Parts: sequence; structure tokens; C-alpha cells
Amino acid sequence: MNLKFLDKINFPTDLKQLKKGQLSSLSKELRSFIIDIVATKEGHLGASLGVVELTIALHYVFDTPNDKLIWDVGHQAYGHKILTGRKELFKTNRQLNGISGFPKLSESEYDDFGTGHSSTSISAILGMAMASQLKGDLNKQHIAVIGDASIASGMAFEGLNHLGVTNANVLIILNDNAIGIDPSVGALKKYLTNVKKGVAKDENIFECLNLNYSGPIDGHNLPLLLEELERLKALNGPRLLHIITTKGKGLKQAEENQVVYHAPGKFDKKTGELQKKNQSKEPPKYQDVFGHTIVALAKNNAKIVGITPAMPTGSSLKYMMKELPERAFDVGIAEQHAVTLAAGMATQGLIPFCNVYSTFLQRAYDQVIHDVALQNLPVIFCLDRSGLVGQDGPTHHGVFDLAYLRCIPNLIVFSPMDEIELRNIMFTAQEGLKHPIAIRYPRGRGVTFDWQQPFSKVKIGQARTLKKGGKVALLSLGHIGNQIQKIISESKHRETIGHYDMRFVKPLDKSLLDTIFENYEHLITVEDGCKLGGFGSAITEYANTKNYKGHIKVFGIDDTFIDQGTIEELYDICGLNSQAIIKYLDTIL
Repeated sequence: MNLKFLDKINFPTDLKQLKKGQLSSLSKELRSFIIDIVATKEGHLGASLGVVELTIALHYVFDTPNDKLIWDVGHQAYGHKILTGRKELFKTNRQLNGISGFPKLSESEYDDFGTGHSSTSISAILGMAMASQLKGDLNKQHIAVIGDASIASGMAFEGLNHLGVTNANVLIILNDNAIGIDPSVGALKKYLTNVKKGVAKDENIFECLNLNYSGPIDGHNLPLLLEELERLKALNGPRLLHIITTKGKGLKQAEENQVVYHAPGKFDKKTGELQKKNQSKEPPKYQDVFGHTIVALAKNNAKIVGITPAMPTGSSLKYMMKELPERAFDVGIAEQHAVTLAAGMATQGLIPFCNVYSTFLQRAYDQVIHDVALQNLPVIFCLDRSGLVGQDGPTHHGVFDLAYLRCIPNLIVFSPMDEIELRNIMFTAQEGLKHPIAIRYPRGRGVTFDWQQPFSKVKIGQARTLKKGGKVALLSLGHIGNQIQKIISESKHRETIGHYDMRFVKPLDKSLLDTIFENYEHLITVEDGCKLGGFGSAITEYANTKNYKGHIKVFGIDDTFIDQGTIEELYDICGLNSQAIIKYLDTIL
């Protein structure tokens, strides 16, 4: 790959040596470089391709890192990383011990704020601008780039509401491409579409919020971008530049299929064709089991509704949105709203399945407590991507849900070991519960080929005895129990090891636990969540109340944030791999 200009650029100071007329050539090279690496290493493609010109223009016009620059969510920051000292490291993107797939404060002085969850950039950049004012540094620029899907989130509006009554030196760049991961939704999207068409109402919403608005302009027109950024740089106070871009710009398939090419996996860098997956039959993904099961249940139960905050494809609620569109809702990047919307529906006798990634439910914690659990409303939370999720890293690992949910009164917490268990708990929940329930399941595939079996009811709070033993009881929760089954089946000590799929971390099956305490000298708990306050902690707490004299060993995630890597690599780091568990078994047997 001939990179006449990019080869000479390692930092923005190098970029500024180019003439403005050379920047268009650089943008082509930067696009090619991103496509070349992501084609083989995987990652988030479309978002970064869409902001190549903007990235170059920002670093050309502004004095980074002295001027502060935040990329909301950070999916689109690959070009930024390449131009700020990480070009040679970019091939390690999202890999173990490599650079993060998102901006990260500890990784580079050019990453002014860690992002991974959306809609935080406006609040953060305003905080930095206010700090500059308090320090008397009135010339420093503060820029936040936020997409049309992210700016519709509640926190972004909170930031805009405050920004509009300040004289802070802040420039918000609204990157309007009409898509987040899935297409943008809601009234704000409709308004922005009307702005682009020139048919919006006379009053501009951003001007009404006291922001100096300009645009919309073509975000791929580099000369125009440079001219407008130079003009805005000379102004004071809060400003908003509205740019129109195409997600996936420069790769035909990524422009035409923006949902798939958000994070396409491996593909041919020349043709854009996706790499064919192994055609051998595999068990289904948990998300698809959820998606097909809710459709089957909803066809027989008119009270069922589905809700997701901006993740219809990732959660597979898309199947219900296609077959029963009047009863399935994408509410945009609005987790708090999704939870309380579900609560409102539950008060009126509907049965809401609220499907949220585990890491994103953290954003709606008060709503889970105040609006759902306190009122004991039977909302059904389906928490996708629980546990370690791999290369997306610490912003996306769903490892805190067991700990932060089991302390909430009225809330049932369940984790299925396989696809059939997921189907059965969904069936049980829609039959009617007296309490809300959280059902957590991992990213990726299950273990069962013949998973579409007749439904059967799950008794709330009842665990499963998978195998009785003599000396050691292994207590597992969720999908990781399949790994435990394999360990036991291959162990030379298999006759002395019992295995219990606890299923519920709340309520615990105390009757079964009492029997286990009476019959085993050693208890081992295994979970893909944090040790502090998690499943093992719950078992230990109950064992203490029963004065259990045996030894309890907790396998889980230590009190630290886990970086990115493959699931296998991360299990090795956390001591959750089979070898670590086998080694411990050998020491006690």
C-alpha cells in the first residue's frame, strides 16, 4: 500500500506540515489504512470511515492535545488514533495487550476522555471548558464530536441544557449520518431529516438552546470543513456545527449495508466481501434464542411487548419488530427511558420484556430500583452480553450485574446454563410473576442443537442437581456450568465431585444448599462476574448464617477492570479457565 502522505505522519504536528490541497489525498490513504487493518484484525469499521475528513480537519485546525477533543462513544476514533502516535500500534487494536478499540485516558495524551458508552461527551467537554475558565485559560478550545443517535440520549440533553446558559468555549460537532449501530429513531431524527431537507420549522432547536448553530454542511467536503472550523475557532461561547456524513464512506458495501459493516468481522479489503464463516452446523447464539422465543411467546400472549434501547439487531428483537411491529419498540439510546417505559406498561397489565446489554443497564440503575423494584412491577429484564465479552474491553464487559442486582429487594435474578433454560424462564416469566426478574446470558453461542423444545415451567428459586458427589461440590451459575460439566467428565476424581446448577442467585435455593452443606467438605463456586458481591459472595454469606464448617473457594473476577482480548485469553487472566479449576481440584483431592 503506497502511503505517500500517511507514512510521514505520526502526530498532528506532522499533519500541519501538509498543504491544504494535499489533505484530500491523505484522507484516501487514511481510509485505505483503516480498511486494510480492520479487514484482517476486525473491529468497528463504518463509523471511523465516516469521519475521516472530519478527523483530519480537526487535528489540522486545532492545537491538539492542548485543545481538548472528545469522541462520543468512540467507535469512530480509529483515524484519530492513527494520526496521534498509534499508527504502528493500530494492528494491535482491540487485542490483548494492544491498544483499546475506544479512546482511553491512560493510553494517550490525545485521548482526553475515555468513552465507550454513548452521550457522555457534552457533559465531559463542558466540565473541561469550565475548568479552563476557572484557571483563567480563556483561549483553549474544547470540541466534542457526537452522533445524531447519541445526541438524542437524555444525558446529552442534560449537557446541552447546561451548556446553553454558560459562555464556555465549547464546540459541539453533530455528526449526522442517520444511524448509530441500527438506524436512528425518534422525533429528533425526524427533525434533523427535515433540517437536511430544508423543511424544518423556522426555529432551530439548537439555537433555542442558546447555541451558535451553523450547518448543515457536507462532512466529506474537506475544504468546506476547514473553512468552517477556522471560522468557528475564532468565535467564543457555545457553538454547534451540524455536519452530514455517510457511515462506511469509501467502501461500497459498508455504505450500502451500514448495520452489518458497523463491526463486520473479517472481510476482503479489495472487494469488501465478508469472509465466509465456517458452514458446519453450530448451536445458536443466545441473542437469537431470545429473539425467536419472544416471537413464539408473543403470538400466543397478546400482552407481551418487547423494548430495546437502540439494539434491535444486537439483541435480536429485530425478529419481533419484523413480525409484530406494533408490539416491539426501539426507543433509541435511552436506557433510563426504556426501563421506566417498561414499568409504565407493566402497571397497565402488559408483560414487558426489556432487553438491554448488561453493561448498558448500568446506565439505568436508579430506574431499576426506583421505578421497577420499589413498586414491585413484573418487568422482565433480559440482559444480553453478560460476563466477559472479549475485544470490546472494560467498557462493555457485563461483569457487575450479579452484584448490583442481587442487592435490590423484590428482584429475581436468574442465569440460564443453556438455550432451553433461557426459553423456559422466558416462558415462566410471561405466565405471570409477582416480582420483576433479570435474566442474564452471555454473548455468543450456546451448546444445544435441538433447542426449540416444548416449554416447561421453571420453579422460582429452585436449583438443579446435575451430579451428586462425595467430597467436593461445584456450584455454577449460568453458561459457565457447561465448562464445569466438561471438567468433571474428564476428571480422575469425578466420583467425588458433585455439580449443582444454581440458576438463581436470588432467591437462593436454601433447601438444596442446606443439603450440600451437610454432605460436602469443600464448596467451589464458579461465575463469570465480579467476586465482590456476586454469586460466590451470596453462597458464602448464606453458609456463614448456617455455620458451615467446610471450605469455600470462589472462582470469579477479581476487584479490577479487565482489558480487551479474546474470551479465552481473558478467562486465562481471570483464572476462570479449565486449567485453573482443575489445578485447584487436584490440590484438595
